[in-house]
Amino acid sequence: MNRRFLLMSGAGAFAIAGGGYALLRGDSVGAQGVEVPTDTGELPEGAMGIPDMVMGDADAPVEFIEYASYTCGHCQRFHDEVLPQLRADYIDTGKVRFVFREFFLNPIDLWATMVARCADPVRYFGVAEALYENQREWIQGEAPQIADNLRRLGRSVGLSDERLEACLTDAQTAEALNARFEHYRDIHPVEGTPTFVINGTLYTNRSYAELRDIIDAAVAEAEG
Repeated sequence: MNRRFLLMSGAGAFAIAGGGYALLRGDSVGAQGVEVPTDTGELPEGAMGIPDMVMGDADAPVEFIEYASYTCGHCQRFHDEVLPQLRADYIDTGKVRFVFREFFLNPIDLWATMVARCADPVRYFGVAEALYENQREWIQGEAPQIADNLRRLGRSVGLSDERLEACLTDAQTAEALNARFEHYRDIHPVEGTPTFVINGTLYTNRSYAELRDIIDAAVAEAEG
């Protein structure tokens, strides 16, 4: 289903028009890795201007894709507790290319994504870190309050009011982000967040110890 987003400024309320979201579980939904397509195909025309957010060496032997929601508590814990270890041991050492893809469990995830992508791309992960670190604070309240909370967080990471309003009321970008989300959701059977695709195999939420074993095996296989 094509969901079209209408963002409105003014009192700080953003309206979502059409469709709706099926809420997914933000937790582990299975124990075994599942092979999924590695060729994700060409993005739909409307989403081609929305790039992946990436850390690590483009030639790393392991590609680690995370599908995550900014409103997901399990994603917050992954970014707070697991990603720093993953970055130190595998991303910064050239073994893993980390790809972050926003997954929308609800309209608020779209708003948070638009704030994160409002910054210069090189600052994206810094804004993402702030969103997760402060998740319990900005997620509170009804839609207008959450919108104001996100504006406040955006200002705290150096975005001007003018820049934030331009980003949060950019309907074309909102629709492009949604088209991108739907493209990847149709390819990878994500049933909860966070979900990982590691060298073409899909895994549900994992501890660092479990991920370390999976990555080490993938590195060994890739290096022959």
